[in-house]
Amino acid sequence: MAVSKERKAELVKQFGKNEKDSGATEVQIAVLTEEINNLTEHLKKNIHDYHSKRGLQMMVGKRTSLLSYLKKTNVVSYRNTIKALGLRK
Repeated sequence: MAVSKERKAELVKQFGKNEKDSGATEVQIAVLTEEINNLTEHLKKNIHDYHSKRGLQMMVGKRTSLLSYLKKTNVVSYRNTIKALGLRK
Protein backbone atom coordinates (compact mmCIF):
# COMPACT_ATOMS: atom_id res chain seq x y z
CA MET A 1 0.00 0.00 0.00
CA ALA A 2 2.90 2.34 0.58
CA VAL A 3 4.49 4.17 -2.30
CA SER A 4 7.69 2.51 -3.55
CA LYS A 5 11.02 4.30 -3.33
CA GLU A 6 11.28 4.52 -7.11
CA ARG A 7 7.80 6.02 -7.51
CA LYS A 8 8.43 8.47 -4.68
CA ALA A 9 11.70 9.54 -6.34
CA GLU A 10 9.81 10.14 -9.60
CA LEU A 11 7.24 12.29 -7.81
CA VAL A 12 9.97 14.30 -6.04
CA LYS A 13 11.74 14.86 -9.35
CA GLN A 14 8.52 15.89 -11.10
CA PHE A 15 7.04 18.19 -8.43
CA GLY A 16 10.10 19.31 -6.43
CA LYS A 17 12.68 21.92 -7.26
CA ASN A 18 15.42 19.27 -7.35
CA GLU A 19 15.86 15.52 -6.67
CA LYS A 20 16.18 16.00 -2.90
CA ASP A 21 13.31 18.44 -2.36
CA SER A 22 10.90 15.98 -0.73
CA GLY A 23 9.51 18.52 1.73
CA ALA A 24 7.91 20.86 -0.78
CA THR A 25 4.16 21.17 -0.45
CA GLU A 26 3.61 20.06 -4.04
CA VAL A 27 5.66 16.90 -3.47
CA GLN A 28 3.80 16.08 -0.26
CA ILE A 29 0.47 16.47 -2.07
CA ALA A 30 1.63 14.25 -4.94
CA VAL A 31 2.85 11.50 -2.59
CA LEU A 32 -0.35 11.64 -0.56
CA THR A 33 -2.40 11.42 -3.76
CA GLU A 34 -0.47 8.32 -4.81
CA GLU A 35 -1.04 6.72 -1.40
CA ILE A 36 -4.74 7.64 -1.51
CA ASN A 37 -5.13 6.03 -4.93
CA ASN A 38 -3.41 2.84 -3.76
CA LEU A 39 -5.48 2.64 -0.59
CA THR A 40 -8.69 3.27 -2.52
CA GLU A 41 -7.96 0.24 -4.71
CA HIS A 42 -7.28 -1.84 -1.59
CA LEU A 43 -10.58 -0.77 -0.02
CA LYS A 44 -12.53 -1.70 -3.14
CA LYS A 45 -11.42 -5.30 -2.60
CA ASN A 46 -11.55 -5.27 1.22
CA ILE A 47 -14.77 -3.51 2.10
CA HIS A 48 -14.68 -4.27 5.83
CA ASP A 49 -11.14 -2.97 6.45
CA TYR A 50 -12.24 -0.16 8.75
CA HIS A 51 -8.77 0.67 10.08
CA SER A 52 -7.49 1.37 6.58
CA LYS A 53 -10.63 3.37 5.86
CA ARG A 54 -9.84 5.64 8.81
CA GLY A 55 -6.27 6.02 7.55
CA LEU A 56 -7.61 6.96 4.13
CA GLN A 57 -9.87 9.61 5.65
CA MET A 58 -6.94 11.08 7.58
CA MET A 59 -4.80 11.19 4.42
CA VAL A 60 -7.56 12.95 2.49
CA GLY A 61 -7.88 15.51 5.29
CA LYS A 62 -4.13 16.09 5.32
CA ARG A 63 -4.09 16.55 1.54
CA THR A 64 -7.00 19.01 1.78
CA SER A 65 -5.10 21.04 4.37
CA LEU A 66 -1.96 21.08 2.24
CA LEU A 67 -3.97 22.12 -0.83
CA SER A 68 -5.60 25.01 1.01
CA TYR A 69 -2.17 26.12 2.30
CA LEU A 70 -0.73 25.98 -1.22
CA LYS A 71 -3.72 27.92 -2.57
CA LYS A 72 -3.14 30.69 0.00
CA THR A 73 0.60 30.93 -0.61
CA ASN A 74 1.07 30.23 -4.33
CA VAL A 75 -2.00 30.13 -6.57
CA VAL A 76 -0.09 29.36 -9.78
CA SER A 77 1.61 26.34 -8.25
CA TYR A 78 -1.74 25.24 -6.78
CA ARG A 79 -3.39 25.29 -10.20
CA ASN A 80 -0.48 23.45 -11.84
CA THR A 81 -0.46 20.80 -9.11
CA ILE A 82 -4.18 20.00 -9.22
CA LYS A 83 -4.06 19.92 -13.02
CA ALA A 84 -1.07 17.55 -13.07
CA LEU A 85 -2.60 15.23 -10.48
CA GLY A 86 -6.09 15.31 -11.96
CA LEU A 87 -7.73 16.60 -8.78
CA ARG A 88 -10.94 18.61 -8.83
CA LYS A 89 -11.41 21.83 -6.91
